[in-house]
Amino acid sequence: MELKREVFGTTPKGEKVFLYKLRNDNGITIKITNYGGIITSIETPDQDGNTANIALGFSALEDYLSEVYRTECPFFGCIAGRYANRIAKGRFTLGGQEHTLAVNNGPNHLHGGLTGFDKVVWAPHKIEKPDLVGVELKYRSVHMEEGYPGNLDVTVIYTLNHKNELSIEYKAETDHPTVVNLTNHTYFNLTGNRENILHHNLKLYTDKYTETDETLIPTGKINNVTGTPFDFTKEHELGSKIKELKDGYDLNFVLDSDGEKLKKAAALSEESTGRTLEVLTTEPGIQLYTGYYIPNIKGKNGEQFGQYAGVALETQHYPDSPNHPDFPSTELRPGEQFHSKTVYRFGTK
Repeated sequence: MELKREVFGTTPKGEKVFLYKLRNDNGITIKITNYGGIITSIETPDQDGNTANIALGFSALEDYLSEVYRTECPFFGCIAGRYANRIAKGRFTLGGQEHTLAVNNGPNHLHGGLTGFDKVVWAPHKIEKPDLVGVELKYRSVHMEEGYPGNLDVTVIYTLNHKNELSIEYKAETDHPTVVNLTNHTYFNLTGNRENILHHNLKLYTDKYTETDETLIPTGKINNVTGTPFDFTKEHELGSKIKELKDGYDLNFVLDSDGEKLKKAAALSEESTGRTLEVLTTEPGIQLYTGYYIPNIKGKNGEQFGQYAGVALETQHYPDSPNHPDFPSTELRPGEQFHSKTVYRFGTK
């Protein structure tokens, strides 16, 4: 196992930002920066032992700070919060009090607002053990930051082990009732970004999804996938039914989770490289997003990104949960601890 740290750059506020390189003995290398908790690259071998980066990202901090990236905001590899996904009209009521958030995605609030967890500098701490390496990131989101109540102390722990597993553990505590929904927004492309993801094969370990309106806000109904383009109960290509959808896939699927044990959520694979990716989580939902709105920008190694350049498998609570009492609760109160875990397991066929 190997862990290295280097300077990644400096923010406009003068904050020094680092890049952490995690490597195991099987040829997997993952790079993470404490700016936004962003996974900038994931290098894995294919079935012939050839290594390539399978995550969308950049090689310099300046690219994440650029006007074009911040305007288009595809959220490459970042921690999304304080509330990942959407909240309808940027409003929710908690304890009888209405809270108003930024509206930054059509009529709705998305991924924590204008300056979410993806755009802040986290306090880092290296993790080095015989069987794993990683980085622990901490951030205090102050009371009313982006409109959210309560001082929220967040910890995100990234670790890589010899089993080729990237583990992401989330913890949070508050001093005032608030809402929390955290995820990682890595886009995967198992071809090593040679082509788009429409020929990737996906299986989801669920037959239910949250029905949404035209702005991707849940209606409250939980529907069965049978007979719809959302049926991934049997593995098939992402592109096989995508033309039936206006903007590709951007939908939350309902998982059978007790919130404690890791359970399989998704399996992604790609034939030409033989690469595979399994997703396990304690979360009750997983958002499938096929990157319809990824902007035309160049990536870490000069790759041309754009529509369908990557697929995100975001483990999380359901969108707009604060406005749906029947959904699994995202409320966090003083004295409680938010805790969830997701594992991305890399391999080859």
